[in-house]
Formats: sequence, C-alpha cells, structure tokens
Amino acid sequence: MKTIILCGGIGTRLKEETEFKPKPMVYIGDQPIVWHIMKIYASYGYNEFILALGYKANYIKDFFLNQKAFTSDFTLNTINHKAKYYLNDFEKRDNFKITFVDTGLETLPGERILRCQKYLPETDKSFMVTYGDGVANVNIGELVKFHYQQKTIGTITGIHPKFKFGAVKTNNDNLVTQFSEKPVLKDWVNGGFMMFDKRYFDYQKPGELEHAALKRLANINQLSLYKHEGFWFAVDTNKEYEELNNIWKKGNAPWKIWK
Repeated sequence: MKTIILCGGIGTRLKEETEFKPKPMVYIGDQPIVWHIMKIYASYGYNEFILALGYKANYIKDFFLNQKAFTSDFTLNTINHKAKYYLNDFEKRDNFKITFVDTGLETLPGERILRCQKYLPETDKSFMVTYGDGVANVNIGELVKFHYQQKTIGTITGIHPKFKFGAVKTNNDNLVTQFSEKPVLKDWVNGGFMMFDKRYFDYQKPGELEHAALKRLANINQLSLYKHEGFWFAVDTNKEYEELNNIWKKGNAPWKIWK
C-alpha cells in the first residue's frame, strides 16, 4: 500500500526556511522532516511513497536522487564522474520506493491527491495520505487495522490541538486563580495520517481542498476517526521549527520509533 505525502505547499509562515527550500525539506536534526515522516511509515512496513510535489519540487527530487552522496563519504573521479561511496550504514537506514509527482505550483491539496491517483497500483484497494510537515508516534499498524474494522471509505487520525496562547482561570470574584501555558484542548482535529479506499476519488473534485471530500464522506457516515492520544507535532512557524529541533536534540523524540 502506498502513502501519498502532500509536499507542494509554499509554507509562507515559515519564510525564514521556506524562502529557499520547500517546507517538507526543513531539517529536523540532520534530515528533512519528510524523511522523518517516511521513517515512521517504513517502521511499520509501509515504505512505498508518492510525493505530491509543487513549490520547489526539484529541491526534493535532488535530495533523494543524491541522498547517497549527501549522507556518506565518497571519492569522485571528475574525468568520468565515477564515484566510490563509503556507505557505512546508509543501506540499512533507508528502504524507500518513491514516486515523484509534480502536481503543480498552486494546486490545492485535494487536487494534488487526485493527480496522484494514476500512480496507485490497480491491485491496491486502499492508500494512505499525510501532510509533509507533521510527525507523530501514531501506530500505523493499528491505524490500518482500525480502518478495515470500521469499513468506511475514509479514516482520519484525530489529535488534541494545543491552544497557542496561555489560558487563565478565575473565581467568582474575577480573581485569577491559575495560569495554564498552552493547554491541550479536549476537541479533536484532523492530524493527518489518513487512510482511504479508492472510492474516495468519487468524492474529491478538482480544484478543492481535501476537506471538501472529508465533509462529503462525513455527511454519509463514511468517515471514521482514529483517536491518537500520543505525541503529535506540526511545523508551521519558525518557533515550532525550533521547538521540534530542540526535542530532537534532547535525544528522546517520541516519533523516533525506528532503530
């Protein structure tokens, strides 16, 4: 089963990084965040990906085409461009099969998914979709199992969002009794890590956000919610980019489920 990763957005709120590179190529540690996402899926045996590209698509293509050179020492003969690579553990780390699809510069996410449809094998009844800017310790195996048990067209992973501002509590005298720094809300939001059967394409129309298809599925009771209570983090601003890097640097990143 293939996983479509939406990698085409500009990421304007992360301009410090995305002015020169696409958002999925923002580095967390020594690897781009899209690599981290792929490692999560591959840890559960799902290592075939379709990257739905757009903004600075060649940057992503170049990274994976030349990943061997970027991640290992090598000797290059400039006369014939033959190279000897000192791979170390490179081949043990990554085992991805990637299809690169240029889905357009300003295409909305829903249509990006549509443009990847022809690259899904006819023998596969289902496929997965996620965003190229978020990591989590979602158990992909349990997500797949849940989707098949629900027997709905689609399943989205629900997460509890964090309130971006500090909250205060007061008593009956309007006196502040407690501060809460970025509390986690009780509501559920779509955290990506989605799964669909191919009937999804009957509900996704060109020129739309993916949310339009999700609403149509919800209206006919064909959209399930896989509730994830664990770690989830999306990079949308420079502050979030720095925060996620700090988590990684501490050496206990919850989403690092691979060895």
